[in-house]
Amino acid sequence: MALALKASPSSSAALGHTGGRRGAAAMVTMPRRFLVRARATSTEGPSVDPPTGRQLVLTTPPVMANKRALSVAQTLSRIKEQGKTALIPYITAGDPDLATTAKALRLLDACGANVIELGMPFSDPYSDGPVIQASAARALAGGTTPNAVLSMLKEVTPELSCPVVLFSYLGPIVRQGAASFTAAVKEAGARGLIVPDLPYAETCALRHEASKNNLELVLFTTPTTPAERTREIAQASQGFVYLVSANGVTGPRATVDPRVKDRLKEIKQLTNKAVAVGFGISTPEHVRQIAEWGADAVIIGSTMVKQLAKASSPREGLKKLEEYARSLKDALP
Repeated sequence: MALALKASPSSSAALGHTGGRRGAAAMVTMPRRFLVRARATSTEGPSVDPPTGRQLVLTTPPVMANKRALSVAQTLSRIKEQGKTALIPYITAGDPDLATTAKALRLLDACGANVIELGMPFSDPYSDGPVIQASAARALAGGTTPNAVLSMLKEVTPELSCPVVLFSYLGPIVRQGAASFTAAVKEAGARGLIVPDLPYAETCALRHEASKNNLELVLFTTPTTPAERTREIAQASQGFVYLVSANGVTGPRATVDPRVKDRLKEIKQLTNKAVAVGFGISTPEHVRQIAEWGADAVIIGSTMVKQLAKASSPREGLKKLEEYARSLKDALP
């Protein structure tokens, strides 16, 4: 049986609410150039692909002294073993420009970020709130393109001690083709991939292409994702399990949904993979609370982006970003 993979008009599918057909076919059909042969690859830790029942394994290089050799999963595992909680900041590539983005990546790494999410600007970022939507619009208006983002990233990643995860909507991936896109992301030095509008039931092909390029495909779950679907997501997600703190789009909230505490416990009973909490987190108090609840990592996006956006100049924005990032790092154990 073949599955058709297309951009979804609703982000809820990517957050674990879409039902899926099961099958063991090796061929996955996609629009235009998005045709790939799904096949298992194998050399390292197991990751199950529920739609096919296959075991997925990343061809991750062996752990060496150099931190750049570590995958996202290995990085977070080390932080967890040290009894600490990882900091994962998000910024939008190209806002205000790619030169500033490159400086921001180096700065966040120097501030102690354990993993960095880099957002690929997209014209219809419907899982994001007003802050990141506006950020993407500014980046696109300034001429930022996927190729330019990856070219910049290729120059910067050799200088970073932490891995970068690329956050991209499905549109750019479909246009370029899964094989070509994931190969380009690997060439740029990123170690993971997040696609917020990729329906869970249709992740098989992209996950195989990502795995062939040593990219960990991170999947989402929410406080309202059904138990069985959460189990499947926990098994299939690579790098870490992304727990969305509340249903809806990205953006600061006054408090963290208390259901997150119970969801963390439930997910940790299903997997020993790192669980990172994101969406709506903006203050050191939020970060401290989520760490106390047992999260392995905390993801902060909109308020990170805002530090650059509200500044009078890129230089001032980088200064504000550094102050904010350090305040969050200091709040973590």
